[in-house]
Amino acid sequence: MRILFIGDIFGKPGRTIVKDRLAGLVKDHGIHLVIANGENSAAGFGITPALAEELFDLGIDVITTGNHVWDKREIIDYFEAADGNPHSPARRLLRPANYAPGLPGWGVYEGKKNDVPYAVMNLQGRVFMVANDDPFRAADQLLKNIQAKIIFVDIHAEATSEKVSMGWYLDGRVTAVVGTHTHIPTADERVLPGGTAHITDVGMTGPYDSVIGVKKELVIARFLNNMPARFEAATGDVRLCGVIVDCDDSTGHARSIDRVMVR
Repeated sequence: MRILFIGDIFGKPGRTIVKDRLAGLVKDHGIHLVIANGENSAAGFGITPALAEELFDLGIDVITTGNHVWDKREIIDYFEAADGNPHSPARRLLRPANYAPGLPGWGVYEGKKNDVPYAVMNLQGRVFMVANDDPFRAADQLLKNIQAKIIFVDIHAEATSEKVSMGWYLDGRVTAVVGTHTHIPTADERVLPGGTAHITDVGMTGPYDSVIGVKKELVIARFLNNMPARFEAATGDVRLCGVIVDCDDSTGHARSIDRVMVR
Protein backbone atom coordinates (compact mmCIF):
# COMPACT_ATOMS: atom_id res chain seq x y z
CA MET A 1 0.00 0.00 0.00
CA ARG A 2 1.11 3.53 -0.79
CA ILE A 3 -0.05 6.13 1.70
CA LEU A 4 -0.07 9.91 1.25
CA PHE A 5 -0.14 11.96 4.44
CA ILE A 6 -0.84 15.68 4.00
CA GLY A 7 0.55 18.05 6.64
CA ASP A 8 -1.60 20.53 8.58
CA ILE A 9 -4.11 22.05 6.15
CA PHE A 10 -4.20 25.75 6.99
CA GLY A 11 -7.25 27.82 6.08
CA LYS A 12 -8.68 28.40 2.64
CA PRO A 13 -5.26 28.52 0.92
CA GLY A 14 -4.50 25.02 2.22
CA ARG A 15 -7.91 23.68 1.26
CA THR A 16 -7.61 25.19 -2.22
CA ILE A 17 -4.24 23.65 -3.03
CA VAL A 18 -5.51 20.26 -1.81
CA LYS A 19 -8.51 20.65 -4.09
CA ASP A 20 -6.30 21.60 -7.03
CA ARG A 21 -3.48 19.09 -6.61
CA LEU A 22 -4.65 16.04 -4.67
CA ALA A 23 -6.09 14.09 -7.61
CA GLY A 24 -2.88 14.58 -9.58
CA LEU A 25 -0.71 13.43 -6.68
CA VAL A 26 -2.82 10.32 -6.19
CA LYS A 27 -2.57 9.45 -9.89
CA ASP A 28 1.11 10.29 -10.37
CA HIS A 29 2.31 8.45 -7.26
CA GLY A 30 -0.08 5.50 -7.28
CA ILE A 31 -1.59 6.41 -3.91
CA HIS A 32 -4.06 4.02 -2.28
CA LEU A 33 -4.81 5.77 1.04
CA VAL A 34 -4.92 9.50 1.82
CA ILE A 35 -4.67 10.87 5.36
CA ALA A 36 -4.46 14.56 6.31
CA ASN A 37 -4.25 16.68 9.41
CA GLY A 38 -7.14 19.14 9.18
CA GLU A 39 -7.21 20.89 12.55
CA ASN A 40 -6.32 24.29 11.04
CA SER A 41 -8.58 24.07 7.99
CA ALA A 42 -11.12 26.64 9.28
CA ALA A 43 -9.23 29.91 8.74
CA GLY A 44 -6.29 28.46 10.62
CA PHE A 45 -8.10 27.51 13.81
CA GLY A 46 -10.19 24.35 14.10
CA ILE A 47 -12.39 22.46 11.69
CA THR A 48 -16.13 22.49 11.03
CA PRO A 49 -18.39 19.59 9.99
CA ALA A 50 -18.87 21.19 6.57
CA LEU A 51 -15.11 21.48 6.01
CA ALA A 52 -14.55 17.91 7.15
CA GLU A 53 -17.13 16.72 4.62
CA GLU A 54 -15.50 18.90 1.94
CA LEU A 55 -12.11 17.30 2.59
CA PHE A 56 -13.63 13.81 2.53
CA ASP A 57 -15.25 14.63 -0.81
CA LEU A 58 -11.84 15.62 -2.23
CA GLY A 59 -10.61 12.07 -1.61
CA ILE A 60 -9.12 12.24 1.88
CA ASP A 61 -9.92 8.99 3.68
CA VAL A 62 -9.09 9.96 7.29
CA ILE A 63 -8.57 13.36 8.94
CA THR A 64 -6.45 13.79 12.06
CA THR A 65 -6.42 16.84 14.32
CA GLY A 66 -4.72 18.15 17.48
CA ASN A 67 -4.92 20.95 20.01
CA HIS A 68 -7.23 23.10 17.86
CA VAL A 69 -9.87 20.40 17.41
CA TRP A 70 -12.37 22.09 19.79
CA ASP A 71 -11.95 25.62 18.36
CA LYS A 72 -15.24 25.35 16.45
CA ARG A 73 -18.02 24.40 18.86
CA GLU A 74 -20.06 22.65 16.18
CA ILE A 75 -17.46 19.90 15.83
CA ILE A 76 -18.52 18.63 19.26
CA ASP A 77 -22.08 18.21 17.99
CA TYR A 78 -20.71 16.47 14.89
CA PHE A 79 -18.93 13.89 17.03
CA GLU A 80 -21.85 13.41 19.38
CA ALA A 81 -24.32 12.90 16.52
CA ALA A 82 -22.15 10.05 15.21
CA ASP A 83 -21.95 8.26 18.54
CA GLY A 84 -23.35 4.77 18.04
CA ASN A 85 -23.18 5.03 14.24
CA PRO A 86 -20.00 3.30 13.00
CA HIS A 87 -20.80 4.25 9.39
CA SER A 88 -20.94 8.01 9.98
CA PRO A 89 -18.27 10.04 8.13
CA ALA A 90 -17.52 11.68 11.48
CA ARG A 91 -15.84 8.42 12.53
CA ARG A 92 -13.09 9.22 10.02
CA LEU A 93 -12.39 12.55 11.72
CA LEU A 94 -10.12 11.90 14.68
CA ARG A 95 -9.14 13.81 17.78
CA PRO A 96 -6.11 12.81 19.87
CA ALA A 97 -6.63 9.44 21.55
CA ASN A 98 -4.88 10.48 24.76
CA TYR A 99 -7.47 13.12 25.66
CA ALA A 100 -9.43 12.59 28.87
CA PRO A 101 -11.82 9.61 28.87
CA GLY A 102 -15.42 10.39 27.98
CA LEU A 103 -14.74 13.31 25.63
CA PRO A 104 -16.56 13.35 22.28
CA GLY A 105 -14.90 11.73 19.30
CA TRP A 106 -12.40 8.97 18.64
CA GLY A 107 -8.62 8.72 18.54
CA VAL A 108 -8.32 5.79 16.18
CA TYR A 109 -10.02 4.67 12.98
CA GLU A 110 -9.90 1.19 11.45
CA GLY A 111 -10.95 0.62 7.87
CA LYS A 112 -10.13 -1.17 4.63
CA LYS A 113 -8.73 0.07 1.35
CA ASN A 114 -8.75 -2.31 -1.60
CA ASP A 115 -9.61 -5.04 0.93
CA VAL A 116 -6.43 -4.28 2.92
CA PRO A 117 -7.12 -3.46 6.59
CA TYR A 118 -5.49 -0.36 8.03
CA ALA A 119 -5.68 1.79 11.15
CA VAL A 120 -4.96 5.47 11.78
CA MET A 121 -4.04 6.64 15.27
CA ASN A 122 -4.02 10.27 16.45
CA LEU A 123 -1.93 11.27 19.49
CA GLN A 124 -0.98 14.60 21.07
CA GLY A 125 2.25 15.42 22.87
CA ARG A 126 2.57 16.91 26.34
CA VAL A 127 5.84 18.88 26.23
CA PHE A 128 5.09 22.64 25.96
CA MET A 129 1.41 21.78 25.42
CA VAL A 130 -1.64 21.42 27.64
CA ALA A 131 -1.68 18.45 30.00
CA ASN A 132 -3.22 15.29 28.57
CA ASP A 133 -2.84 11.61 29.27
CA ASP A 134 0.45 9.93 28.38
CA PRO A 135 0.53 9.44 24.57
CA PHE A 136 3.08 6.61 24.82
CA ARG A 137 0.92 4.48 27.10
CA ALA A 138 -2.20 5.47 25.15
CA ALA A 139 -0.55 4.04 22.03
CA ASP A 140 0.24 0.83 23.89
CA GLN A 141 -3.39 0.41 24.92
CA LEU A 142 -4.74 1.08 21.43
CA LEU A 143 -2.32 -1.36 19.82
CA LYS A 144 -3.68 -4.18 21.97
CA ASN A 145 -7.00 -4.00 20.09
CA ILE A 146 -5.91 -3.12 16.55
CA GLN A 147 -5.93 -6.10 14.18
CA ALA A 148 -4.60 -4.37 11.05
CA LYS A 149 -0.93 -4.72 10.11
CA ILE A 150 -0.84 -1.26 8.52
CA ILE A 151 -1.00 1.32 11.31
CA PHE A 152 -0.36 5.01 10.66
CA VAL A 153 0.29 7.37 13.60
CA ASP A 154 0.03 11.18 13.67
CA ILE A 155 1.81 12.56 16.75
CA HIS A 156 0.73 16.19 17.09
CA ALA A 157 3.38 17.71 19.31
CA GLU A 158 5.59 20.75 19.87
CA ALA A 159 8.87 19.19 20.99
CA THR A 160 11.00 17.46 18.37
CA SER A 161 12.41 15.19 21.08
CA GLU A 162 8.94 13.91 21.94
CA LYS A 163 8.09 13.19 18.31
CA VAL A 164 11.40 11.44 17.66
CA SER A 165 10.98 9.44 20.86
CA MET A 166 7.53 8.29 19.75
CA GLY A 167 9.02 7.05 16.49
CA TRP A 168 11.63 4.97 18.30
CA TYR A 169 9.11 3.78 20.90
CA LEU A 170 6.74 2.43 18.26
CA ASP A 171 9.41 1.21 15.85
CA GLY A 172 8.49 -2.24 14.56
CA ARG A 173 4.95 -2.01 15.94
CA VAL A 174 3.43 0.47 13.47
CA THR A 175 3.92 1.38 9.83
CA ALA A 176 4.63 5.08 10.26
CA VAL A 177 4.92 7.76 12.92
CA VAL A 178 4.73 11.27 11.48
CA GLY A 179 4.85 14.53 13.38
CA THR A 180 2.54 17.50 12.94
CA HIS A 181 1.77 20.80 14.72
CA THR A 182 4.86 22.99 14.22
CA HIS A 183 4.07 23.64 10.51
CA ILE A 184 7.77 23.52 9.58
CA PRO A 185 8.83 20.52 7.46
CA THR A 186 11.89 18.65 8.69
CA ALA A 187 14.44 16.83 6.54
CA ASP A 188 14.88 13.71 8.69
CA GLU A 189 12.56 11.23 7.00
CA ARG A 190 13.79 7.65 7.31
CA VAL A 191 12.72 4.07 7.89
CA LEU A 192 13.81 3.00 11.36
CA PRO A 193 15.48 -0.42 11.90
CA GLY A 194 12.22 -2.12 12.91
CA GLY A 195 10.43 -1.07 9.73
CA THR A 196 8.62 2.06 10.91
CA ALA A 197 8.74 5.17 8.71
CA HIS A 198 9.34 8.39 10.65
CA ILE A 199 9.59 12.15 10.12
CA THR A 200 9.68 14.73 12.91
CA ASP A 201 7.30 17.15 11.18
CA VAL A 202 5.56 16.83 7.83
CA GLY A 203 5.09 20.60 7.51
CA MET A 204 2.09 22.73 6.65
CA THR A 205 -0.20 22.74 3.64
CA GLY A 206 -0.93 26.42 3.34
CA PRO A 207 0.71 29.86 2.93
CA TYR A 208 4.47 29.93 3.54
CA ASP A 209 4.72 33.71 3.10
CA SER A 210 3.71 33.83 6.75
CA VAL A 211 4.67 32.83 10.26
CA ILE A 212 3.40 29.23 10.43
CA GLY A 213 0.36 30.23 8.35
CA VAL A 214 -0.54 33.52 10.01
CA LYS A 215 0.06 36.97 8.47
CA LYS A 216 3.66 37.63 9.47
CA GLU A 217 3.19 41.27 10.51
CA LEU A 218 0.62 40.24 13.11
CA VAL A 219 2.90 37.67 14.70
CA ILE A 220 5.95 39.95 14.59
CA ALA A 221 3.92 42.67 16.32
CA ARG A 222 2.99 40.21 19.07
CA PHE A 223 6.68 39.47 19.66
CA LEU A 224 7.51 43.18 19.72
CA ASN A 225 4.78 44.46 22.02
CA ASN A 226 3.17 41.38 23.61
CA MET A 227 -0.25 42.91 23.00
CA PRO A 228 -3.21 40.68 22.09
CA ALA A 229 -4.19 40.68 18.44
CA ARG A 230 -6.53 38.71 16.21
CA PHE A 231 -4.48 36.40 14.03
CA GLU A 232 -5.51 36.02 10.38
CA ALA A 233 -4.47 33.44 7.82
CA ALA A 234 -1.92 34.58 5.25
CA THR A 235 -2.36 33.93 1.54
CA GLY A 236 1.02 33.94 -0.25
CA ASP A 237 3.39 31.19 -1.43
CA VAL A 238 0.94 28.35 -0.94
CA ARG A 239 2.46 24.87 -0.77
CA LEU A 240 1.18 21.36 -0.15
CA CYS A 241 3.56 19.47 2.13
CA GLY A 242 3.26 15.78 2.80
CA VAL A 243 4.97 12.41 2.83
CA ILE A 244 4.43 9.24 0.83
CA VAL A 245 4.95 5.99 2.69
CA ASP A 246 5.24 2.74 0.76
CA CYS A 247 4.60 -0.33 2.90
CA ASP A 248 4.21 -4.11 2.75
CA ASP A 249 0.57 -5.16 3.04
CA SER A 250 1.36 -8.43 4.78
CA THR A 251 3.74 -7.16 7.47
CA GLY A 252 2.82 -3.48 7.68
CA HIS A 253 6.50 -2.58 7.57
CA ALA A 254 7.48 0.52 5.62
CA ARG A 255 9.72 0.18 2.60
CA SER A 256 10.28 3.90 2.09
CA ILE A 257 9.19 7.40 3.08
CA ASP A 258 9.55 10.38 0.76
CA ARG A 259 8.78 14.05 1.32
CA VAL A 260 6.47 15.88 -1.06
CA MET A 261 6.28 19.66 -1.48
CA VAL A 262 4.03 21.04 -4.20
CA ARG A 263 3.86 24.78 -4.85
